[in-house]
Amino acid sequence: MVIKLPSSQGIIYRESHGQPMADNTKQFELIVLIKNNLYLIFADNPNVFVAGDLLWYLVEGKPNLGRVS
Repeated sequence: MVIKLPSSQGIIYRESHGQPMADNTKQFELIVLIKNNLYLIFADNPNVFVAGDLLWYLVEGKPNLGRVS
């Protein structure tokens, strides 16, 4: 799926790269374990946002910056 944001000045930001988050159940469990523990560690810090499996962009207006093939 592709989303075109109104403020993006015609730039298209992809919502997904089409790849799975993990190759197997063990990898998935470790990703979730690390994410949940980071959430607990930083629960009292309003300056920290913890999430998993996000597609994010380094610089607004440059959707390919930092892209790994």
